[in-house]
Amino acid sequence: MKPRTCVTPEGSFSVGIHDPGFRVENLRENTLISALGQLPGGTPVENRVNYPSSSVSADRTDRIYEVANPFPFRGTTFINSAWADRHAGRPETISVPAKPECSLTGSLKAWQKARGGEPEIPPLQEILPRPIMLALAQASTDPDELATLAGTACDILFDTAGNPTGIGYKELENGTRVPRVHDHELYDVLGNNPFLPDDYKEVMVLRPGIQGNSEIIGEVTEDTHVFEYLRRNSYIPWGHFASNMANDEIRYRAKDLTRADMAGIRHLYYQRIFVRLAEQLDIPLPAAGRALTTDELENLRKEIRTRISGAGKLAFNSALWGWNFGFGFAQSGHRLHASHQMIHQQNAMVPGTVPDREGNPYNCFSCGDLVTDFIREFKAAYDTDFFEAYLRAIRTNRRTDGQEEGPSSLIVFEDDRVILFAPKAQVSEWELQLTTKAPCAHILDADTPTRASLDNAMLTAVQVLETLGAQMVTGVEFSGRLDTPAMGQHLVYSFIPRLPYAPGTFSEAQLRWISGCYPEDFAQACRRAIPSGKD
Repeated sequence: MKPRTCVTPEGSFSVGIHDPGFRVENLRENTLISALGQLPGGTPVENRVNYPSSSVSADRTDRIYEVANPFPFRGTTFINSAWADRHAGRPETISVPAKPECSLTGSLKAWQKARGGEPEIPPLQEILPRPIMLALAQASTDPDELATLAGTACDILFDTAGNPTGIGYKELENGTRVPRVHDHELYDVLGNNPFLPDDYKEVMVLRPGIQGNSEIIGEVTEDTHVFEYLRRNSYIPWGHFASNMANDEIRYRAKDLTRADMAGIRHLYYQRIFVRLAEQLDIPLPAAGRALTTDELENLRKEIRTRISGAGKLAFNSALWGWNFGFGFAQSGHRLHASHQMIHQQNAMVPGTVPDREGNPYNCFSCGDLVTDFIREFKAAYDTDFFEAYLRAIRTNRRTDGQEEGPSSLIVFEDDRVILFAPKAQVSEWELQLTTKAPCAHILDADTPTRASLDNAMLTAVQVLETLGAQMVTGVEFSGRLDTPAMGQHLVYSFIPRLPYAPGTFSEAQLRWISGCYPEDFAQACRRAIPSGKD
């Protein structure tokens, strides 16, 4: 295999070009039209656009350039042309806005002067400088206080009893209707604060359509309620799919998630990948206009596995999955973690190749490729399968400090099919990893019991980390190519918390991961934090 680098032997840079256009099968059963708000004249704004009646076509979305890092171990860069074109030839637009002036004393004096010096309790929104308001929106646990701030962030509509019913909208010159949001950062911070009253969450961020026109093209309703949204113009080439808890099943904490919730969220991932594979292989779907049952999904998986071996290389041959759980925002304006939008997982498919500028095939990046490359090297060097050695090392682990006293196990949780553990070398303090016990290179290799085990262990991982105090966790999947012969690869998931007092610095930029805790002691803390009665 050619080295993964943008530098060619001739001394030029190779750049892959994605010109996405695609069709998406609509597997949603229910249409739940509701009002989002109204225009100034009273004209209602509804979310009909979020409920397409048939399959969805994206004829052409933003071109994305893919550039492998010169050094393969540093990954790949994706440049979204829609974002980058705004700055092309305009260097003055490439900067961070200057820090605004901030004086709480000055604000109080100005407020008193405006009221003739009368001492009284002022409304929050009239006296707080914006940086302090942002910090309060992030840190406050007072629902009434947060509701007051929400009225500063946007125009909220109320019924006669004073309950929020929607958002005020405005119409742009091109006819697009958008919420009247006065402070987008404040709006985002408030919408992600678990202590904001639920009826405010509903109208500001949870009701389908309030966050934009993304179509709902999948849904799970069995003992839970999860929506699948299509993200067309995505930073991930060829679009991606987002699974969110629905607005009638509010989940802001990992501890509130049930097994049915996690199974529903993950079902939408398995279903979308299997359906897209079936389309490439001309396999008819067992149903349309509704979610596939677990048995239908398993039968479809088996049919794909039977057909894929003789199909040659697929156009889209790798699955991508990730989970940004939690939200963090600093008053300085630095976003500390992506918006969780309740419980928000994403997936996509990655093509095998796209053309470069000369029309030559450009090998597209998928993070699981790095695992595939490595286990081949390990096998060639030692004539031993890496994952066999890895699982053996986990089971026979000795304490890192060499002491006989104290816990020595890295294992946090396991069942017959999967194992959740603290990696010996963590890329973040408190990292957890999850892997299958048997070879299982990707989700197409995972039968129904294995998928259920993965889902349950994931739920355990995030609930354990939250119990220990983690508020922001990134989860990623490392998997092999779906049309590549088995090489002894196992599915691996990594759960990486972002902890206070641990920002990325020069050490992390050099791939030097600093930790102040032995993994064996962290594993013991996790075992003690495993929740019971998750249902």
